[in-house]
Amino acid sequence: MNTDDLVWQVCNYGGLAPRKVDRLLEHGHLPLVIRTAEERGEWFCAERAAQELCRLGEFGRALKVMEPFVATGWPTALWAKAGILLRAGRTNEALDLVRPDQEGRASRTVCRHFAELLAEAGRVDEAVDLLVPHIGEPWIRTTLVEITEGRGRDERVLELISPYAEAARRARDDGPWDCSHSDAQELQARVLERAGRAAEAIRILGEDIAGRRFFAQNTLAAYAELLALHGLLDELRELATGQDAHAVLHLYADALRDRGRAEDAETVMRDAIATDDWVGYRAWLSSALLQDGRLDDAITVAEPGFSWYDCSNLLAPLVHPLLDRPQGLLHLLEHSLTVPHHGHEEFQHCWRAHALAGLGRTQEAIAMVEAHPDPWTDPCIVRAGLLSTAGLLAAAATELRGRGTIKAREELFDVLVQQGQAVEAIAVHPTVAEQRADKQRAAEAKTDAAPPR
Repeated sequence: MNTDDLVWQVCNYGGLAPRKVDRLLEHGHLPLVIRTAEERGEWFCAERAAQELCRLGEFGRALKVMEPFVATGWPTALWAKAGILLRAGRTNEALDLVRPDQEGRASRTVCRHFAELLAEAGRVDEAVDLLVPHIGEPWIRTTLVEITEGRGRDERVLELISPYAEAARRARDDGPWDCSHSDAQELQARVLERAGRAAEAIRILGEDIAGRRFFAQNTLAAYAELLALHGLLDELRELATGQDAHAVLHLYADALRDRGRAEDAETVMRDAIATDDWVGYRAWLSSALLQDGRLDDAITVAEPGFSWYDCSNLLAPLVHPLLDRPQGLLHLLEHSLTVPHHGHEEFQHCWRAHALAGLGRTQEAIAMVEAHPDPWTDPCIVRAGLLSTAGLLAAAATELRGRGTIKAREELFDVLVQQGQAVEAIAVHPTVAEQRADKQRAAEAKTDAAPPR
């Protein structure tokens, strides 16, 4: 194990990726995850195992799991150990382990991480002081607001943020636009609201919106959400039906639905479509109708955009919620209004095969993908995926074992875990070294295949 391997794992989700580790833990395989971390130097196994051990109150074991990774000197592991110590009540040890020196205090990233640790330890004023020199960075201001939530420091935070909010308001009139403070207005409003000064937050943001003294749609959304939160629906309707309708109307419709007024929300959006047939309105309404179980109505609303070159805003939002409802997915794909996904017909073939497999029509599903092969996907892995979707796990495992590639072995891991064979799943899953070598070979092959310049 070395820092280069660990960095590669994080950057490439190498080894057993977090999703795979979580699946093992969900099936009660914590001891196996710990052993895999120790024997194979798997970072995500170590990280998730330590988190689970902390949740169980076994801080000593969590530290033991983390120690080999800490010994490499890798900063991420040091911070993870500090988190364990803090949860164990060993606050001073935790802070001393990662306390930044003078050079570290010049790093915004280091200061943010240490400020979060200080706040978690209850030393909020120290955390705020650490962030002050870097408060000009938007993500530092966001961190400041987040770590002081409910800590009784709202007035101090407002003092620090308000100058940037004022700078954002002036920016449009000060020559070349400077968007670097565009987050400060919504952050100021957020802190005012949580400090019990909601009316002031609404007034200030409302004046900003009316005077067009803002840059980002996030500021509009923050104002709309404030209005909705405090039941000011008339004001929200006025905002949502004005010049910013594309950014805000869906929030007004959401507020109506949240209050049990789904029919009113539908009417609002249908009226908007009749006046301005914008894709965003159709996307919202079709998704809302699907949530209400009105699939045919959702299809009718979305249909005008199905054949567009980029219909991802209309077809995909209907498909994805139906991936675990194969009958509904097949109904959508075979509906007379659903036309081929323009320029991406292979997506429909893939989705239809998935639906067929989910309904137990496995051979039909396999025949479909074989008739319309995806040039970027291994057919063996596609077939195994369909077999797995149909619940034919043994057949899926046989298919993948026959292939034997790195990707096939990664997919075989999931099938074996579903079969309750977690130990074998770990054994067949490629190691970090094997994954790195495979990626290197692929990169070299791509370079060799590239035409000379």
